[in-house]
Amino acid sequence: MTLEQIHAAIPHRGPMLLIDEILDQNEDSIVCSKTFHADEFFLDGHYPGHPIVPGVILCEVGFQAGAVLLAAVIQASEHGDTQTKVPVATRLNNVKFKHMVRPGDTIKAEVTLTEQIRNAFFLQAKISCNDKLTTRFDFACAVAEPPASSSTENNA
Repeated sequence: MTLEQIHAAIPHRGPMLLIDEILDQNEDSIVCSKTFHADEFFLDGHYPGHPIVPGVILCEVGFQAGAVLLAAVIQASEHGDTQTKVPVATRLNNVKFKHMVRPGDTIKAEVTLTEQIRNAFFLQAKISCNDKLTTRFDFACAVAEPPASSSTENNA
């Protein structure tokens, strides 16, 4: 999937777009990758001299991968066009951090849609680096209208 296709699927933009590439996708799962660079804004001060990717950023990668997956589900369902609806995270459960991720590392995010109840979606994320599980969690999203203000478009 190209960057343009990712932009069409989700509202995130730099510096908060945390997906570099979609490696695989089907109707209920997605695999994407992200390489972290030393100049990422969130590494500034997150352990000077020994930078570590914050756990919340690893979770956000999973959320964004899930949003790309759900964009296709939303478009194919009664919820309508992805341009008028966006998935919004509503719950985060069972978070486990197993290994640290550092600048230069490339992670793989695997997200699976486990259940859908109307406009509520339940997903599971597994983040790995060098074939080692680094983070896993369950999360839920609801389909919502995007913010009305056009000024958020540049900040999404």
